[in-house]
Amino acid sequence: MMLLRLLPVILSFLVLAAHFSRHDMVVLEWVSLAVPLLLLVRRPWVPRLVRWLLVLGALEWMRTITVLVGDRVAAGEDWLRMAAILVAVATVTLVSALVFRAHTVRQRYERG
Repeated sequence: MMLLRLLPVILSFLVLAAHFSRHDMVVLEWVSLAVPLLLLVRRPWVPRLVRWLLVLGALEWMRTITVLVGDRVAAGEDWLRMAAILVAVATVTLVSALVFRAHTVRQRYERG
């Protein structure tokens, strides 16, 4: 059951890893792949760290949107659908940090 609660967090980091892989950012790719493993550690600092990393991930998506929209506009290409999809991905990444506010998830990490 805990896996289902943490699934949005895990998927957010897997999508970030794919993003970093596509742009040849190997270190960030491996960090993104390793963070879900960190969820196995039952310590109070884990949710705080993961939440901050999710916020940074959402900011990376917003940066990516800005760059890609600028490129598409400059090339005279359609950009609205791409921006909408990436805004949705950024939002899911950010909102997945709220998983750690759930009582059962908080208990898992507070007991350490």
